[in-house]
Amino acid sequence: MPLSAEALFTAAHHRIADFLSEEHFSRLQQVMQMEKVAEGQRLFWEGELADRCFYVSKGIVKVSKTTEDGRELILQLLFKGGFFAEIGGFGDVNYSCTAEVLKSGEIGIVTQQDLDGLIYQYGGFAVQFMKWMGLTHRTMQSKIRDLMLFGKPGALASTLIRLANSHGDVSPEGIRIKLKLTHVELANMIGATRESVNRMLSSFREEGKLSIDNGYMVIHDLGYFKNIVKCPDCPPEICRF
Repeated sequence: MPLSAEALFTAAHHRIADFLSEEHFSRLQQVMQMEKVAEGQRLFWEGELADRCFYVSKGIVKVSKTTEDGRELILQLLFKGGFFAEIGGFGDVNYSCTAEVLKSGEIGIVTQQDLDGLIYQYGGFAVQFMKWMGLTHRTMQSKIRDLMLFGKPGALASTLIRLANSHGDVSPEGIRIKLKLTHVELANMIGATRESVNRMLSSFREEGKLSIDNGYMVIHDLGYFKNIVKCPDCPPEICRF
């Protein structure tokens, strides 16, 4: 039976608790202020002062940017265990994106001041937190690389590769993605229109590189999509959704 979207993304996501020791994660939890959140609620807006970090205890949060032509580009989907922190250099930092609650739940809010206190006070926490930050940053960089260098076809190919790595079942027919996604959802993941995604998928299907089986995508030639983005063979923990 296919897993739910929440179970799949939770398993594939870079959960902060996987990087912190039990002791340090407990310290992070101690400075969290828990709040119930409702579907459609904005946790923060792009351009606001980034003075808080967010831990998803329950629910789903979408992190996105708006392109110059008004389309939405989904940067991250945060499920249970997900953590978002906008860390800058010197001086005040503003959020570079917007976070919206897609599914009602509970969020743990950590002030930047409290996070700084943990980093200053506990060297072990600082090292573990920086490893989480580094992996999250590298994952985001690789997504942006594929979009900037290879356009919408590259962004879609990159998304298919990541979905295959994160949620694919290998079979004699190919790699079956265990998650149903609409063309609109795929379009939002790469900042494209539904029509352009429909055209690209139709082209892939005509060439025999991909097929649809009862609503699930099956990739028949992963190498074809890797070639589109000149795949640098990133490690699995980077090349995932």
